[in-house]
Amino acid sequence: MKTKSEDKKSKKLFGTDGIRGTANTYPMTSETVAKIGQAIGYILQKQKNLSASPIKKVVIGKDTRLSGYMIEQALSSGLNSMGVHVQLVGPLPTPGIGYLARTMRAAAGIVISASHNAYQDNGIKIFGPDGYKIPDSWEQEIERLVFEEDLTQYFSESKDIGRTRRIDDAQGRYIVNAKSTFPLEQTLDGLRIVLDTAHGAAYKVAPAIFEELGAEVIHIGNAPNGTNINDKVGALYPGKLSELVVSYRADVGIALDGDADRVVMVDEKGDIMNGDHILGICALFMKNRGLLEKNTLVVTQMSNFGLEKVMNENGIQVVKTGVGDKFVVEEMRKNGYNLGGEQSGHIIFLDHTTTGDGCIAALSVLSVMKQSGKKMSELNRMIEDVPQVLINCRVQKRKELSEIKGYAELIEKIEKSLQNKGRLFIRFSGTEPLIRILVEGPDKMQISSHAEEIAKFLEKELS
Repeated sequence: MKTKSEDKKSKKLFGTDGIRGTANTYPMTSETVAKIGQAIGYILQKQKNLSASPIKKVVIGKDTRLSGYMIEQALSSGLNSMGVHVQLVGPLPTPGIGYLARTMRAAAGIVISASHNAYQDNGIKIFGPDGYKIPDSWEQEIERLVFEEDLTQYFSESKDIGRTRRIDDAQGRYIVNAKSTFPLEQTLDGLRIVLDTAHGAAYKVAPAIFEELGAEVIHIGNAPNGTNINDKVGALYPGKLSELVVSYRADVGIALDGDADRVVMVDEKGDIMNGDHILGICALFMKNRGLLEKNTLVVTQMSNFGLEKVMNENGIQVVKTGVGDKFVVEEMRKNGYNLGGEQSGHIIFLDHTTTGDGCIAALSVLSVMKQSGKKMSELNRMIEDVPQVLINCRVQKRKELSEIKGYAELIEKIEKSLQNKGRLFIRFSGTEPLIRILVEGPDKMQISSHAEEIAKFLEKELS
């Protein structure tokens, strides 16, 4: 029999980035999603002065997954039953929903997406009226309502049921907003870009952004069919993009993930530029022009030591947070910083957006390229990585690592062999049944061996 504490722990919806799971299985079923919609609607109706409008309305966007239709309808139904009006915008990048929630004076914005995951998964991300992801207190209250309350008792009267309608010009609004972050005196005329939108949410808006600024765009990953999102394309699979940049003699390659809140770039030589390189390029440029608030860059524990080394050499302080763009944004807002992000490609410019935005991040790097007159490979070389190995192990169960017999001794042995010239960082994924093992150090063969040793040990203990 489960104890009360065990039962409460199992009744958890939110991970590090919203709610996520396999479509049509708990929690991503129509029944549970409708109840989540009801819980959100109840909270919104209880909040006073939540937005400028007295009418509670929610903007809902999604990526291109087949299950998005089902979840969109279930969410809308749940919200409508609580008297909340819904405005559907269709496929749109996650940052676009944060932007629209704020500018349309909505009480909240919701994104239906599992980000970089395969099409079988789907998820829900929630933004408040300020365009930022909701705080932990909201998440906890949604979970309490879903698991502990009979929400039917709070249903609106028949005359007060909410309405759902579609907004046809949302994509145009987002395109204009993204373009507004690029300096007015500049264009992308003469640039050839290979753009990979991962068959995802940005498949229409991203090419329009770069083309309207003057670039020649060669587009891949732009034929979504409901089941091919992130399928060997996009930010997690930049290999094909790299090949095409070289073969087309392009100036740069840009790869977004399924919901376009992260970006990976490729220079004209085909070398990949992850989030650390993008952050480093932008931080140095902004610092030299007095635009980097408090001369500080916010990153996570996953960022390469090479980035920190270059930043420190150039008078830029590096602040590290837990893994997840939510934690980066929290740190930035709390202390007044304006640039931060993750190695995975979540890049946050708080002067322009409230969450990671792949298109805006790419435009920022292209602006540096234009203003500096340098090729992308020259900018890419500004950050030199320390060798790093990351292994993702699929696990069957989660357990406090310090409680595993022999784990502490293994880690101590490996740390001793690194002789203070490297580091280990091991954590469970907040969105998938994985444990991530990061080993950093000067000798690639040595750190690969260490990572594999830890992986084999944990796979055995957590299977």
